[in-house]
Amino acid sequence: MVEILVVVAILGILAGIGVPTFRMMKANARSTLCSGKLREIGIALNQYFADHGMTYPTLVAGRESRGQDDPALDTVLLEYLGDEEAFHCPADHEIFEKTGSSYFWNSLVNGQKTSNLQLLGMKGHPSGIPLVSDKENFHEDVGDGVNVLYGDGHVLREVQFVVERK
Repeated sequence: MVEILVVVAILGILAGIGVPTFRMMKANARSTLCSGKLREIGIALNQYFADHGMTYPTLVAGRESRGQDDPALDTVLLEYLGDEEAFHCPADHEIFEKTGSSYFWNSLVNGQKTSNLQLLGMKGHPSGIPLVSDKENFHEDVGDGVNVLYGDGHVLREVQFVVERK
């Protein structure tokens, strides 16, 4: 009888350790999938540049609903990605259905040339200029911050600005 209680206790301890670890692994996987989708959006932007004279699109930052006619990230880049699910972060369970995209476009870069990308006076370093980010912190289970696609195509889980020093 004591042996059975010991086995049950050990199984309980293992389950107590395993369940939170599994949840964290699942949350990390969703965050990684979301980062991958942002990278795909970055590739689609490069294809857009080739077709539009190396100029960033002019998009609204975010729509209130899918019914709005404004040019948005998910409508303008859809032809380059081919599937509207490319704009759906797996950890987003609400915003995508309502607005058509889990991602926020930085409208401060609208219409700029890729060769002269600047944001609030920062220029010369596209690696420090955010273009697209999660609309909310969908990944709070793995820490604070949102996934961000930068002007040079890399994706990070934090906002980071780089300025040119003279």
